[in-house]
Amino acid sequence: MSARDMGTFDDGDTPAFSGVYEAAAYVVGSTVDAVKCIMEKGCRRAFVPVAGLHHAARDAATGFCIFNDIGVAIEILRSGYGVRRIAYVDIDVHHGDGVFYAYEADPQLFIADVHEDGRYLFPGTGAAHEAGRGAAAGSKLNIPLPPGAGDTSFLQVWPRIEAFVRHARPEFIILQCGADSLAGDPLANLRYSPAAHAHAAARLCEIAEECCEGRIVALGGGGYNLDNVARAWTAVVRVFIETP
Repeated sequence: MSARDMGTFDDGDTPAFSGVYEAAAYVVGSTVDAVKCIMEKGCRRAFVPVAGLHHAARDAATGFCIFNDIGVAIEILRSGYGVRRIAYVDIDVHHGDGVFYAYEADPQLFIADVHEDGRYLFPGTGAAHEAGRGAAAGSKLNIPLPPGAGDTSFLQVWPRIEAFVRHARPEFIILQCGADSLAGDPLANLRYSPAAHAHAAARLCEIAEECCEGRIVALGGGGYNLDNVARAWTAVVRVFIETP
């Protein structure tokens, strides 16, 4: 479909165009390289701005996401490095359904996802009662926020996320820090400022230092207002650089 330069993939919301395969493969490769730098080269932290494509399923593209680089990173951490307990924190405005449902029954993949309520926004998932299935019950945390929620709401629920991640005692942390949760994004209705992203990054860096030798990778995720993208992601990078 990429070679034909036409059509849409699978669910019909993700366009096919010339070069999309190569671009999506580079996203996955960039995330894999970041993981390798942390696991093999002594890096504690890495940031990949183009990555965090959290809607793609194992066998389908959806939500502008061709391949799920997060899932690939998780599989490589496990098969290549023996890392089992992984914490995935998602602050993108949309629920990370591609990650959540792929690992819903996995008791060692701990997911904390704060997002705009799925009753009002794509992909329509991520209800608070979804907390993992079977042996994984309790290993997932969904926090839907109403449209219009801003930094105050985020900071009110953040202690739940932090306690959840600390209790998980992860060996590696993945942060999906989509900028589409900032005020003014044309596709969503939350009203964070970059301070929310900086706070999440700082607190997760502290947990990473305590639990997993500092190992954390941040992935840019969504964002459809370029000013917001710049402000949110540079806030995360500043924290990553300046945190001892």
